[in-house]
Amino acid sequence: MIRRPIFLTLLALLISVSVTAPLMANAAVTVTFTKADQYIDVPFSPSDREATLKTLKEHFQKLGSKLPTGQDLKIEVLEIDLAGRTEPSRMTGANDLRVLRGGADWPMIQLRYSVEAAGKPLKQGEARISDQNYLNHMNRYPSSEPLRYEKTMLDDWFKKEILSAK
Repeated sequence: MIRRPIFLTLLALLISVSVTAPLMANAAVTVTFTKADQYIDVPFSPSDREATLKTLKEHFQKLGSKLPTGQDLKIEVLEIDLAGRTEPSRMTGANDLRVLRGGADWPMIQLRYSVEAAGKPLKQGEARISDQNYLNHMNRYPSSEPLRYEKTMLDDWFKKEILSAK
């Protein structure tokens, strides 16, 4: 049988760890979109464009949260070409359709990045990230996930170029 004072002490410790652990792991992530209205392939409608950029920003923030404590990530998105191509819908009032064929319609994101600690750069560069075989391998995200191919591509880049960097 657990004695009440020990149980309360363990409960208090568990609560404090569960509350402070996420705070310790959070890195500052700054994402900027340079000339977003001129990107090769982002939705035309302002609301769809905003949703696409918000989804990408949130994903970069999620990736940045994997950095060690004290490291910050800065991303400047220079160009976006989403997977597939848009084709007009034949239904009146319906949004355009994004058709994925697996040919010359692979996703590409060009960006500048910097990983910093105490304001000093640890790693920085420019990357043109693409996945020409985006339809030919397993995708970790469900089919209902917005930008699932772009997220998978960014996950792979982040793991290889940022997390594995010494």
